[in-house]
Amino acid sequence: MKDKNDKIIYVGKAISLKNRVRQYFRKNNKTARIEKMVSLIDHFEYIVVDNEAEALILECNLIKKNRPKFNVLLKDDKSYPYIKVALKEEYPNIYITRKYIKDGSKYFGPYANPRKRKRNG
Repeated sequence: MKDKNDKIIYVGKAISLKNRVRQYFRKNNKTARIEKMVSLIDHFEYIVVDNEAEALILECNLIKKNRPKFNVLLKDDKSYPYIKVALKEEYPNIYITRKYIKDGSKYFGPYANPRKRKRNG
């Protein structure tokens, strides 16, 4: 959800976008916080993904990047793991990391399920 200045004010995910958006515009059972958020909505932008895991990762990354006013910020600051191939070393090494750094390495991921990454890696 974006305001009139095109600033992201809320990031969410939904299986049924129609039902999710309708929920915010109903008159009953809204908190003052939700009423304020709805009053600031100018337009919506959406991204379609293939599955719920991708939706969860995308939501998490967008919240961390944009820090929308009406989202609960992720206090634990955990991120999803990547597989890093360090190409600039004499002998390229492979690492598991939670930080994506532009250092000339090749990154694969992020992976929502670390166990799956290890089995298929």
